[in-house]
Amino acid sequence: MKKLLLLLSVIVLLFGFSSTAQFSKYIIRFKDKAATPFSINNPGQYLSTRAIQRRVRQNISIDSTDLPITPGYLDSIKLAGNVTILNKSKWLNEVCIQTTDAAALAKINSFPFVISSNAVMRLQQANKEIIITRNKFNEEISQTTSVTQIAKTNGDVLNYGNSFAQIHIHEGEFLHNNGFKGEGMLLAMFDGGYRNYLTVTAFDSVRNNNQIVETYDFVQNETSVNEDDPHGMFCFSIIAGNWPGQFVGSCPKAKFYLYRTEDVATEYPIEEQNWAAAAERADSIGVDVFSTSLGYSTFDNPVFNHTYADMNGKITIIARANAMAAKKGIISVVAAGNDGNKSWHFIATPADADSIVTVGAVNTSGVVANFSSYGPASDGRIKPTVASVGEGTAFANLNNQPAFGNGTSFATPNLAGLITCLWQAFPEFTNMQIIEAVKRSSSIYTTPNDRIGYGIPNFHKAYDDLFQQSVLLKVNIILGNDWIKAYPNPFKGNFALLIKPKYSGTETFKLYGADGKLYLTKKVTTQQGQAQFISFDNLQPLTKGIYTLHHSNILEKGNIRIVAQ
Repeated sequence: MKKLLLLLSVIVLLFGFSSTAQFSKYIIRFKDKAATPFSINNPGQYLSTRAIQRRVRQNISIDSTDLPITPGYLDSIKLAGNVTILNKSKWLNEVCIQTTDAAALAKINSFPFVISSNAVMRLQQANKEIIITRNKFNEEISQTTSVTQIAKTNGDVLNYGNSFAQIHIHEGEFLHNNGFKGEGMLLAMFDGGYRNYLTVTAFDSVRNNNQIVETYDFVQNETSVNEDDPHGMFCFSIIAGNWPGQFVGSCPKAKFYLYRTEDVATEYPIEEQNWAAAAERADSIGVDVFSTSLGYSTFDNPVFNHTYADMNGKITIIARANAMAAKKGIISVVAAGNDGNKSWHFIATPADADSIVTVGAVNTSGVVANFSSYGPASDGRIKPTVASVGEGTAFANLNNQPAFGNGTSFATPNLAGLITCLWQAFPEFTNMQIIEAVKRSSSIYTTPNDRIGYGIPNFHKAYDDLFQQSVLLKVNIILGNDWIKAYPNPFKGNFALLIKPKYSGTETFKLYGADGKLYLTKKVTTQQGQAQFISFDNLQPLTKGIYTLHHSNILEKGNIRIVAQ
């Protein structure tokens, strides 16, 4: 197969970096939010109803980080001279400005409410630059032919095509088969552009169903993202694609927010600030899940370079913004990076952020991709968190043909989509409870490592885990005056018992068919008044019909009628 590299232009400037005048974009940090007209007690001024409900549902308090930056501070910045405010971060209490006016910058630094001003972007001088090319995302793309794989979804036939393997490695089709394909969920993507998403066949469904709610380019400060780099479009198709016979995405029914925060022509810290501004926009709308296939370690100007020691989740703009998103009840899913076989070697920020899901790459057989970046975070936290298919991942190409690609950028949206579907099934749980269930379901949960973290998640297991937790939270309502109940009933394949025993001891369960045949015997130690789940899985195939589950202990016995479908 012919390999196609993503060749991206990067500007390399040939002059020194000592003069302040050589920079044109700065981050201005504020001391406080004094004299703000906004109130914590009136969050409807700056947060949508959905954003407020997310906080209420997860018992998250509105605090000062939710308050917009003090308007008077912004007015003072604007009036300081020839200054343009590019974007703002209320979480980090800072603004990004553009200016070459040294006097204005000096005046801004003199304001008593300003902590600091730091350059984040070099002044562009076209007559003093040369152009080189590099594959900024360190990824490969190759053409492929269609592979048909079919799974049933609620009685319909869902033809995954080339994407079956990347869904199946997580048993993601289990979620789809049970009707969880992202309906009612909001997912935001952050990337370098979504070229041709308005015309690529894979997005016919999301366009026709108006599932793309908002787009915005935080690099150019405009609404269009259909141009620029196609990397975001590739990643978007892995989540949202619905192209029967070619591939189906991991979360094809959600609603989407497409944000461009990455300038692929250069590499500067302003892109981290762009991400923070976009993330706050998504939070204020009420978005549930973020998918970010970006990472930062070295920059065009070496003075900005991060070190591995910086990868502790507390240093970089984008890591701190990701951690703040988690505090607001959002699940942020980010790429680990593609430097595992390069000199940098380790994860790149924001993969180091706390309380997020950092995704490493494996192939469809579960073998770790050699390019997948190594953890841990520099403070010793387990990174990556988990892994998904990032070697040979199927997605939509610009030429309206399916393609395969290599990169943790592609593993990330695959997993972000499935996590979104899982959360759809259990909206009563917090972001951290969902993340913990994903981790517990993973292949090496008890022995995590620095390549794939806790391993490859299994969403069937995660679903069962959360289902049991959900039922236990509602045990008294479900049981009523009973102490034992089978669920689901009728069942397909497997069922479970919810019990709150009257006595401590050993409970014996025997499953009989209508003809009196014994199919299963199980003994369980019980504790009086302590609710617990008893799973009856790995059953031999049962024909449709009525079965009797006999239960007995030293003091009493009884029967439950259950139905196999």
